[in-house]
Amino acid sequence: MRNRRFKLFSLTAAMLLFTNSGVSSPASTVSPIQTTVSVNGFEIKKPLIPVTDRFTLANGMRVVFSEDHSAPVVSCVLVYDVGARNEKKGRSGFAHLFEHMMFEGSENVGKTEYFRYVESTGGTVNASTHSDFTNYFEKVPSNQLELALWLESDRMRSLKVTQENFENQLQTVKEEKRLRIDNQPYVPAELQMEELAYDNWANKHPVIGSFEDLDASSIADIRQFFKTYYAPNNAVLAVVGDFDRKQATALVHKYFDSIPAQPIPATPSVAESVQQKDKYLKVDDPHAPTPAFWMTWKAPARRQGDYYALGVLQKILSTGTSSRLYQRMVKGDQVALSASADYDERRGPSLFESQVVFKPTTTAEKARTIVWDELEKLKKEPVSQEELDKAKNQILRDMFSSAGYYTLQRSVGRAELLAEYISFYGDSSFLDKDIEEYLKVTPQDIQKAAKDVFTREGVTVVDAVPTHPAGEASP
Repeated sequence: MRNRRFKLFSLTAAMLLFTNSGVSSPASTVSPIQTTVSVNGFEIKKPLIPVTDRFTLANGMRVVFSEDHSAPVVSCVLVYDVGARNEKKGRSGFAHLFEHMMFEGSENVGKTEYFRYVESTGGTVNASTHSDFTNYFEKVPSNQLELALWLESDRMRSLKVTQENFENQLQTVKEEKRLRIDNQPYVPAELQMEELAYDNWANKHPVIGSFEDLDASSIADIRQFFKTYYAPNNAVLAVVGDFDRKQATALVHKYFDSIPAQPIPATPSVAESVQQKDKYLKVDDPHAPTPAFWMTWKAPARRQGDYYALGVLQKILSTGTSSRLYQRMVKGDQVALSASADYDERRGPSLFESQVVFKPTTTAEKARTIVWDELEKLKKEPVSQEELDKAKNQILRDMFSSAGYYTLQRSVGRAELLAEYISFYGDSSFLDKDIEEYLKVTPQDIQKAAKDVFTREGVTVVDAVPTHPAGEASP
């Protein structure tokens, strides 16, 4: 269960990965053959993730395969096109609840048995909910692909959506909120920041939802949500790793063909108005050891407008100890304990935010003045080529860092990227186009993005103020 800050990612490792992968080229309408292109001095293999087959079942479920026989493992990822933004006002929290419900048993799988089946093979399993999608994955030894497909199909077809399971998982979600949100420093303030920054309820309410909404829901509401969104025609299945394409195709048909499609759900409106006046909120935080604040702006959706320039700009501002905010606020002026920037990218209106945890010996106003000064420099002075290349290299490195969740060194990372790109855009090759666009970003693009986004009237500021007595440690 993870929060998602979607970022694209390094390339030398990718060339090695796929050069040595032994990927075969079966007869298919989709070609896995790679070519090399040059973008602003970077040599890139395309496609980064070779697709060896892609097809759609009669019930509408889209399927994509990428064979890689370099290790005897295979990963399956199912992305459902449902997240918090699909919820109805008064019925929030359903998307996240089903991330839990999906492990509560189905027609042929008992409660807790899902984990036991996968982990007994040496495999791993997990899931995550986001504002605009939900995903599930299994990574198993190659000879256990059928097990993974059977498990996913059984719960898609026959999940046990019972009153008992609903009430049980509602209590689990409540405990998760107490543990991960209510009793963590700064997290409640961050959620209130998002609620204040957005105007549209579809965007602003938290993924974990409202317990009042869940408590007021009936089992009929829960079943209808599952029927609407957990349908094959609302899902993309990606299979990546060491498997035989013909055998895998037969297994997909065997387990998923008979699951009926459902009416296509309406696409939610996520439109946001242009912010005309700055917003401010003070949040008392009994768990915060020191004061902090957020400065946040509405930003373009993925693959729109200044999206790529903002991705590079974020690296320049706050990635590593050589970043601008660290050098100025932590090392130089020594007013902050930490200073970061993040681009929370969504398929709709997104947020670009800066969080600063500052020293009690300074003030929020002084620290914010420094942030504004750094943003104004980005508007007025082109970044150096050295700084620009470093930021692009960091974007590339992220994709292949062994610790990265979406790393292309892991079959799970490749499967998730394939499933997400096909679910979001209908085309996995957009991953390659995105890498090229990041590498094409110029100093002028960064100046434009800074001017477009970081306006005084468009900022939302939230102060997190410690409420424990001075000198007393927070609980």
